[in-house]
Amino acid sequence: MAGENYFELFGLPSQYALDQASLDQTWRALAAKVHPDRYVNATPAEKRVVMQWASTINEAYRVLKTPLSRARYLCEQAGCDVQSESNTRMDTAFLMRQMEWREQLDEARDALSSNALTSLETHIRQAHAAMHGVMLALIDQQGDYEAAAAKVREWMFIDKLAHEVQGARHDLTDRQN
Repeated sequence: MAGENYFELFGLPSQYALDQASLDQTWRALAAKVHPDRYVNATPAEKRVVMQWASTINEAYRVLKTPLSRARYLCEQAGCDVQSESNTRMDTAFLMRQMEWREQLDEARDALSSNALTSLETHIRQAHAAMHGVMLALIDQQGDYEAAAAKVREWMFIDKLAHEVQGARHDLTDRQN
């Protein structure tokens, strides 16, 4: 099996664009090779090694199948730390949009408005989809990992907000029942 690089492990080019079917097919094949049932009669040391490979394969699959995780991984592989905990610098236009979304979420919660949540979800889905195009351009076409890392931080906010909106929707549903 290949080394530490998740793309190499799956025999895929190291790029943001990914053939999901190939990833899924390769994951199934690799997972089958290290399935515990195949190593029932192995030594304890062999079982540990196989368990470590299984863990690596599953972690690699988890990272590569999720676009945001894949973009972050590519940035980090290129030597660009995303610094999600320490670097909160973002584009001014994005910060303004972030504040607007937060206000919309607060207003939707206060008004107990399903329609307002749906509208916000639509905006978030559009922003999420736009990030795919941005990552294709920055990573695959331009190789600009610094700019991609900044956009990954923005995408992480979008992802977090999407979870908060989903939580608000569940809260609203619970109140209505």
